[in-house]
Amino acid sequence: MTETEHIARWVVPGARVLDLGCGDGTLLRHLWQTRQAPGYGVEIDDAQVLECIRNDVNVLQMDLEDGLSAFQDGSFDYVVLSETLQTIHHQEALLREMLRVGREAIVSFPNFGFWRARLQIAVGGHMPVSKELPYQWYDTPNVHHCTLVDFEDLCAKLEIRVLERLVLREGKPVSLLPNLLGSLAVYRVSA
Repeated sequence: MTETEHIARWVVPGARVLDLGCGDGTLLRHLWQTRQAPGYGVEIDDAQVLECIRNDVNVLQMDLEDGLSAFQDGSFDYVVLSETLQTIHHQEALLREMLRVGREAIVSFPNFGFWRARLQIAVGGHMPVSKELPYQWYDTPNVHHCTLVDFEDLCAKLEIRVLERLVLREGKPVSLLPNLLGSLAVYRVSA
C-alpha cells in the first residue's frame, strides 16, 4: 500500500483537504477519486504547479515559509504535509498554521532514525542516501532531518496531540522498534 493510500484511509469522505507541498497533485486527485474529498494544493515549483493543472487539481503557487495567511481559520478538515516537513526552515510556525486552518493535520517525513541511515553515518561516515532521502548532502532540499522521537517531542512542546501514528517501510506498517526499523513516518495530529 502506498503512502497516499494510507493517508486516504484517515480522510473522512467529503472532507475538505489542503495539501501543502502537493507536488503534481497525486494525493489530492486520489482523495477526490476515492473519498470525494475536494481540496486545494499549495506548491512552489513551477513544473509541479503545471502538473497539478494537467491533473485537474486546484493549486496555488505559494512559499510555505511565508505562512498560510491566505487561508481563514478552520477552512479545512485536514491539512496535509507529505514528505515536506524536512524542507521547511520554520516547522513550529508551519505546524501551528496548519492546525489554525485545519481541524487536523497529517504529516509525513523520512525517518532519519531508520537503521540504514544510522549505519551509513556510523560505518560509512556519510550522510545517508536512500529511497526516502535520495539527495547528496550538498544538493538536498532538506534543511532539517528528524526522527519519530524528535517529531513527537516537538508535538509535545507545541501541545499538539498525536491522534495516530503509522510507521512504514517499503509501504508496509512497522510496529516493532518503529524508530529503528521504519523509514517513513505518518502522523495524524490535532490541537
